[in-house]
Amino acid sequence: MRTEDLVAALAAQSRAVPRGAVPRRIALAIAASGALTLALVAAWLGLRPDLPQAVGGFPFWMKWGYTISLGAIAVAAVAHLARPEVTDARGLRWLAVPVGVLAVLAIVQLLATPPGDWTALWQGRSWRVCSMKVATLSLPILGGLMLAFRAFAPTRLRLTGAVAGLAAGACAATLYGLHCPEVSALFILVWYSLGILAAAAVGALIGPRLLRW
Repeated sequence: MRTEDLVAALAAQSRAVPRGAVPRRIALAIAASGALTLALVAAWLGLRPDLPQAVGGFPFWMKWGYTISLGAIAVAAVAHLARPEVTDARGLRWLAVPVGVLAVLAIVQLLATPPGDWTALWQGRSWRVCSMKVATLSLPILGGLMLAFRAFAPTRLRLTGAVAGLAAGACAATLYGLHCPEVSALFILVWYSLGILAAAAVGALIGPRLLRW
């Protein structure tokens, strides 16, 4: 068979991909693996006992506003990377917005706090374990995204893995907030972000191996 005939035969057998298939599959993967992570938070760490009261306070929504914003931007970028013709992670520059807003809040808190108490704002009560827990909780979500991407055709495998890890880390940090009692913007900016970046590093490491097609 000539090459032209083979290409024509393969093209004749192809089916059109339903509109919105990529975001739906990614959303399903995040929902399913996120439920597993939520169960892990509840069983391993436990939900904070004052959660009903905390939901009515600014620190809780400061954390969720930060992590949900990061997650939304990363999910949009990773959905873009699912297509084979894509060569860049469009939209990641918007990550500077939630990071910048939280940095401003951290500076405002520092200026309103005596210098002797700045270490408490930075370290809180859980700085030794926060980043590790966020990164660990991200693994089920990262695994779900990697499985979802087996049906796609990304070409920038390491970049796609890194952005998938970023999305997984942000989602995990959001769910970790149901346990974490920390209230400092500086704490969230440093330790939550480190956990999310660790998840992105894991994604970049395993992406070329698991996303190859």
